[in-house]
Amino acid sequence: MGILDGKNVLITGVLTDASLAFGVAKLAQEEGANVILTGAGRGLRLTERTARKLPVEPEVLEFDVTQPDHVVAVRDHLQANWGRVDAALHAIGFAPESCLGDDFMGAPWDDVKVALEISAFSYKTLAEVVAPLMTEGGSIVGLDFDATVAWPAYNWMGVAKAALESANRYLARSLGPQNIRCNLVAAGPIRTIAAKSIPAFSEFEDVWDGKAPLGWDVNDSSAVARSTVALLSDWFPSTTASMIHVDGGFHAMGV
Repeated sequence: MGILDGKNVLITGVLTDASLAFGVAKLAQEEGANVILTGAGRGLRLTERTARKLPVEPEVLEFDVTQPDHVVAVRDHLQANWGRVDAALHAIGFAPESCLGDDFMGAPWDDVKVALEISAFSYKTLAEVVAPLMTEGGSIVGLDFDATVAWPAYNWMGVAKAALESANRYLARSLGPQNIRCNLVAAGPIRTIAAKSIPAFSEFEDVWDGKAPLGWDVNDSSAVARSTVALLSDWFPSTTASMIHVDGGFHAMGV
């Protein structure tokens, strides 16, 4: 019997089997969860192919967080098929090329607002889908990259992550009376498709393992999956509005 036995869990952000969300989906199934994935745009086909690699092939729904009608369609589908949602994973993020790299000042607002909507405001959008169906309480968990400092080349995605962290606190405040917990997992760097889009990702790789007290393997996302699944379960019943670091301890170290 697993810690998610019988739970209905909606998981966003699975593109390939290297995705952090894939590791969460796989472990969630192994821990007894019923899982549905979402995908969007050109990535939908990729999500559908990757879903076949999970222990039990899950249904894949189209969910573009910039399309209000998708919120209603996904919620209605979940209500018709599950009736109740127990947990959801937010693993959605995107920033146009101008928002990353060496020139923080060069990104126009039209690009920045895309990064903010898809990477931060979408946390609230996901809550619009699942919160009305969390009739017995529930857990919403977002994947984060600690935005309390300025990272090389992360630029406006870092700003979007800071917005995500603030949104998590306010969402926790708003949904707490419904016994819905909202938390983030601030993961260390893992080699994913998203990581490849960061121009200075190799700089993170070069320093993380040496500075993290527990060490860090950029090819191993299992610690992130285990911590996330624990938060999705009932094992943290009084934890909300929090950011849990799963980074080998890197965030707490000085020079």
